[in-house]
Amino acid sequence: MFIEFFYLLRAKGLSISLDEWLCLIKALDKGLAMNSLMEFYYLCRNILVKTESDYDKFDMAFAEYFQGIQTVDEIPEELWNWLSAGELERELDDMPAWAREYDFDELMEMFRQRLAEQDEKHDGGNYWIGTGGTSAMGHGGYNPAGIRVGGHGRHQSAVKVAGERNFKDFRQDTALDIRQFQMAFRKLRQFSTRVETEKTELDIEATIDATCNNAGMLKLVYEKPRKNTVKLLLLIDSDGSMAPYSSLCNQLFQAVHQSTHLKDLKTYYFHNCIYDHLFTDPFCRRGDWIPTDWVFGNLDSEYKVIFVGDGAMSPYELLAVGGNQDWYAYNEEPGIAWLHKFRQRYKKCIWLNPIKEGRWDWTYGSRTINMIREVFPMFELTLDGLDKGIQKLLVR
Repeated sequence: MFIEFFYLLRAKGLSISLDEWLCLIKALDKGLAMNSLMEFYYLCRNILVKTESDYDKFDMAFAEYFQGIQTVDEIPEELWNWLSAGELERELDDMPAWAREYDFDELMEMFRQRLAEQDEKHDGGNYWIGTGGTSAMGHGGYNPAGIRVGGHGRHQSAVKVAGERNFKDFRQDTALDIRQFQMAFRKLRQFSTRVETEKTELDIEATIDATCNNAGMLKLVYEKPRKNTVKLLLLIDSDGSMAPYSSLCNQLFQAVHQSTHLKDLKTYYFHNCIYDHLFTDPFCRRGDWIPTDWVFGNLDSEYKVIFVGDGAMSPYELLAVGGNQDWYAYNEEPGIAWLHKFRQRYKKCIWLNPIKEGRWDWTYGSRTINMIREVFPMFELTLDGLDKGIQKLLVR
């Protein structure tokens, strides 16, 4: 009976196999949802959703399929204050006959009428919006079908829970924060090697296997510690059109510099495009730089390079001799030539773009963005994009 729900979940981007869906149907047959939409919500999420990053997609699909997100007229501030101040709790053993389930449209119309009629605080009873009692509207009481207004929900509906989208920050396509940056960059530890020293590091997986093979008696297995050999060169576009993304770039900078798993890290800055010099701080001031050729000569080809920038600029800046906007730093070679030099020197390069990928073909600077994409693999600056970019850096 929920086959349309299955297709909606798939359409929202959830990867659900037929085995998982049949498992859900079997769970329903066994009564594990207990005839409750709330229990059905949790049952579905536990069986069908494989990672917390998909919780928000599931919530959106659930809310859309099971009635959707509905809103009511704005509630007067005074009424919110009444309800927030109420502490009355009343537990009833038996529900009165009138406490039936309402049609949703009927319930909304009743709610609007009560808002128009009510002019004072009300506690208890079965009619007004208030606290306690058995009214279908308010909080602190009990009614099997109603609207909670203020207070803390004790009988919150599954559609309401889904509609709150409490897991939207877990999505893989959201912008990153410092912790998420750090977790993503840890994946670069895959290029680590064993240090020639004593075996002092506990090997968890080997310990589990050895313990199982030892009839359950604990047997510890130690291994030589690892030393990461990854060297990273981070180049960040600063100022200009990157100003709206300065906070995001600052988070990336902090996350990378707080990481302890890299063998070496070098960070430099540029404005719009790479030219003869790379700046040593984000202010990109004259003299606070090093020659780009110095980087080529002193940082070997084993460095992995990550460019961070929107790639949006005038084509003249990218293609022309003297295209550098800084009058004191005339460039003898066009910016695109310098990008090709990086590509030739360092085989593992990616470009992270804070502009949403869906806008790359039509936003301001789309021409230069697409020219840069022909030189470097470009990824959106989200969790998904960074994961894909790091995988690109790790490919041998």
